[in-house]
Amino acid sequence: MTDNRPHLRVAMIGHSFMGRTHSQAWRSAPRFFNLPLVPEMAVLVGRDAERTQAAAEKLGWAEAATDWRAVLERDDVDLVDICTPGDSHAEIAEAALASGKHVLVEKPLANSVEEAESMAAAARRAREFGARSMVGFTYRRVPALQLAQQLIAEGRIGEIRQVRAQYLQDWLADAEAPLGWRLDKEKAGSGALGDIGAHIVDMTCFLTGQRFAGVSGMLETFVHERPVAESSAGLSGTAGVGRGPVTVDDAALATARLESGATVSLEASRFAWGRKNAMRIELSGTQGAIAFDFEDMNVLEVYDATEPARTAGFRRILATEPEHPYLEAWWPPGHALGYEHGFTHQVVDLVEAIAAGEDPTPSFDDGLHVQRVLDAVERSSLNENRWTQIQTPTS
Repeated sequence: MTDNRPHLRVAMIGHSFMGRTHSQAWRSAPRFFNLPLVPEMAVLVGRDAERTQAAAEKLGWAEAATDWRAVLERDDVDLVDICTPGDSHAEIAEAALASGKHVLVEKPLANSVEEAESMAAAARRAREFGARSMVGFTYRRVPALQLAQQLIAEGRIGEIRQVRAQYLQDWLADAEAPLGWRLDKEKAGSGALGDIGAHIVDMTCFLTGQRFAGVSGMLETFVHERPVAESSAGLSGTAGVGRGPVTVDDAALATARLESGATVSLEASRFAWGRKNAMRIELSGTQGAIAFDFEDMNVLEVYDATEPARTAGFRRILATEPEHPYLEAWWPPGHALGYEHGFTHQVVDLVEAIAAGEDPTPSFDDGLHVQRVLDAVERSSLNENRWTQIQTPTS
């Protein structure tokens, strides 16, 4: 049977951790969802020709390349998926948009507010001639969190009063864990703050439908020097030495207010022993509460404060029913989804928005707001935890 749907030809830049997850998503999305455009994995771009070719063959890309600028000049590429460290996001994304390509860029959007502002402005210009852009906060695509957003928007827990958000990992808790690019401020922009704190900032915005008004923050680096692995050669301050400096934060703490005045507490740490990927968020409103923990990612807990005290309690909703977001395309009820499915759903939403001529979310403007919150936390930490207003984005 002939498939007459138009193709969406994708070039992906970067093929490490995020490159692998994005590749799996591009492969699986058209096989489980009836998309209006068929994603075509056209070319994978990396720095090393041999490694990139091997990755392309393993991950399912048609060809490999080492010059992303040359790839942007090709007429047979429609979308550029950027899976590189943050220090290259702005340059690649702006060039891709200027060449008329759609762009997906991994979070956080950039390494600085200035870069994020420039990227958001480029996205607004590109929108005029039909080039769409999105930043990859994939936790928005977890079915249980999609359900949470729907329930909150429907007023099921009333007016939001408090948000408590954590993102806890332990992969750096060992002081002898090797130095990598995520510990280099020049490459990563920040540490736990931007790497995982960005997710809970965006998730707070997504679930509440609000932006942040101001923050008071504190950053802490527990281990200031680490062994340099061979793969880390070339990071700033590591030339010719066995150990190198850690130039980012290991943990970030902040209190904040949303536009409505609701209070927020944020904690991001890569030093929380026993917590592998514990992204947790709990929202308390005037009529109830909603709680989620990614380490039990198919479950949403909902508390209805209007129920009699005799029977009141958190209800455990297993978000695997066909009526739940995205689930109709997957498995029978009770058959859980995993981490990778959020990336597949991200591809689905992006492709559908492009086909409809609509702007996908989260937009570069959304990513800019997150960047402004991260920047305010960092500035507050440097200024004795002083309350710091969040600048209102320009449109």
